[in-house]
Amino acid sequence: MKIAIAQIIHESNTFNPVATTYAHFTIRRGHEIVEYFSGAHNEVTGFLDGAEANGYDALPIYSAIASPSGTVTAQTLTTITEEFLAALQAARPFDGILLALHGAFVSTNQPNADGELIRQVRISFPTIPIVVTHDPHCNVSEVVPTYADALLMYQTNPHIDQRERGLQAAKIIAAMVRGSVTPTQAFRLVPMLINIVHQHTSSPPLLELWNEMRSHEQTPGVLAASISLGYQYSDVPAMGTAVCVVTNKNQQQAEWIADDLASKLWSLRSALDVDIPTVAGAVALATRSKAAPVIIVDIGDNVGGGSAADATFVLDELLKQGADGWVVVLSDPLAVLSCATAGIGGSVRLAVGGKTDQLHGKPVVVTGYVKCLHDGKYEERATRHGGIRWGEMGLTALLQIQVRPGAAASYIVLTTKRTAPVSLHQLTAVGIDPQYMKIITVKAAIAWKAAYEPIMKSYVIADSPGATQVNPKRWEYKNARKNLWGLEGW
Repeated sequence: MKIAIAQIIHESNTFNPVATTYAHFTIRRGHEIVEYFSGAHNEVTGFLDGAEANGYDALPIYSAIASPSGTVTAQTLTTITEEFLAALQAARPFDGILLALHGAFVSTNQPNADGELIRQVRISFPTIPIVVTHDPHCNVSEVVPTYADALLMYQTNPHIDQRERGLQAAKIIAAMVRGSVTPTQAFRLVPMLINIVHQHTSSPPLLELWNEMRSHEQTPGVLAASISLGYQYSDVPAMGTAVCVVTNKNQQQAEWIADDLASKLWSLRSALDVDIPTVAGAVALATRSKAAPVIIVDIGDNVGGGSAADATFVLDELLKQGADGWVVVLSDPLAVLSCATAGIGGSVRLAVGGKTDQLHGKPVVVTGYVKCLHDGKYEERATRHGGIRWGEMGLTALLQIQVRPGAAASYIVLTTKRTAPVSLHQLTAVGIDPQYMKIITVKAAIAWKAAYEPIMKSYVIADSPGATQVNPKRWEYKNARKNLWGLEGW
């Protein structure tokens, strides 16, 4: 038995004005995929590791990954689709396809690029089993379960169960090929939006429902149960939450469980109000805290949601309020080059951040000295959001700031590449011990929790502006469904 393995991942923020092109994608083929995902905690790792347990030969075919960012160009989608299908054709014969997709891939000509990719695969391979995984930050439509035999989404946010879901998908497709399983699916598109503020699956209001979803999977005949959290930064018709249940030859069972989960998801509305402080309020709360470190969540510049990673609103407010003992990470290649020119120990006066677009603030002028220069590479062995083992920040500079005489040192980590705060190594790699900082700013929404919760004392979410600001009323939605709950009440 041979199973083709592939992955195409992009989370497309349609409010980010910077287009995503083919050059932004990292393409891997064949053994490159094995090398990259070996020892990681990704769903592709699960596909590969599942081969031995399920008695198949894994055929790693194609992987295309780009960091969350703006809408993908039409030509890029065309090129990736053609490359992917050609690689599949060249790999024949095989008995099944395991395909890892994000679920929020949008191109300028295709609001549901993931669904279109699956449709194209089904046209090319009409009789071969196809099992698909999605990130739960997806806006999934009926197209996906129509053309894929089974759809599984991760069940955690932060995403720490990706390898396990990959192993589960591997088990399903091997059983399909052997003829012992015939998937039946039920899909429900729920007319509501869960704001990203509430998308932590290990705490209320989602915890109880997510536990129930997992318990359904222990029922005989149930192959998988999934709930889409939704992705509010893609203005597409499928934006919002969804339920997908996969059973073995039992459509009635799938329909009943899907209805049950959809009804209970809808009943959570009263617990999903959002009330978070302004940037100034968040900084004031963090500064007054007697227990440290305190995390300030710069949610408007959520790198994992497709933002610029160079917003300066929180940095500016930290300086205005005279806070000390803080660390901020900014993506600013020009500032990194200036630090590299000055060299370790060199004093610099720089305008940092705010260079990508008009959404993330203006550059802030700071004075400090270059404490460290680093190649930006690190290895994360623990299970963290995204399941990736190898971190890459590009050339990175650590700038030490003294906000006033006698104050605790503060730091700006300047990276060349946009990097989500999913690993403490983002800080420890450049010599910062985060547990001894007073205030740590993370440009994220939920993804930071797996790495930072063990060392923090408390956190506060800042209602900061940016491409991932949490208030959907600040955006003009043109394509989302009308009367979608969650776009009201602001």
